[in-house]
Amino acid sequence: MRIVISEFISLDGVVQAPGGAEEDTDGGFAHGGWSHPFFDPEVVGGAFDSAMSSAEALLFGRRTWQTMAGAWPERAGDPFADRMNAIEKYVVTDTLGDGDLTWNNTERIPGEKLVVRIQELREKDGGNLLVMGSPTLVRSLLSEGLVDELQLVIMPVLLGGGKSIFPEDGGLRTLELVSTVINGTGVQVCTYRPVADA
Repeated sequence: MRIVISEFISLDGVVQAPGGAEEDTDGGFAHGGWSHPFFDPEVVGGAFDSAMSSAEALLFGRRTWQTMAGAWPERAGDPFADRMNAIEKYVVTDTLGDGDLTWNNTERIPGEKLVVRIQELREKDGGNLLVMGSPTLVRSLLSEGLVDELQLVIMPVLLGGGKSIFPEDGGLRTLELVSTVINGTGVQVCTYRPVADA
């Protein structure tokens, strides 16, 4: 499977709480829901639908998994919700036990086994292992060189601080832009792939 990251991100690199005011207020973050003014069903919605349709499984950090697990099961009956509920899911966590994994088809990955387990999943045949949100997890995957594709839905807004997906370890990582689409509100959907070391 290919590891694909899909993120709503501000111009200053913030991914925190794009969906709602109470989604993630860590650090006093007060701009939850900042992505809403820029959403359109064709480009932004299309990018999300495309990422989901090519996903064989989903990978989450604990907080994002808990948010999703609290929302999607009650929406059963809608085709998209039914897909979210049925698809195979993985959550990286040291605080949740197997008994806490009440959302269908979820497997726990302990933090210390993250690299080994992701390498095993990458060796499997199949579609994409999609990561949405989960900034701490994404930072770890990027640091370890375990990302095959990075889809950034870049929104024309500055948030002045918040959670980022980018490692701050001084490492140089070169990416190739493989596609870009722009919508009428100034959103750029940019897909990048890592460039192999020379």
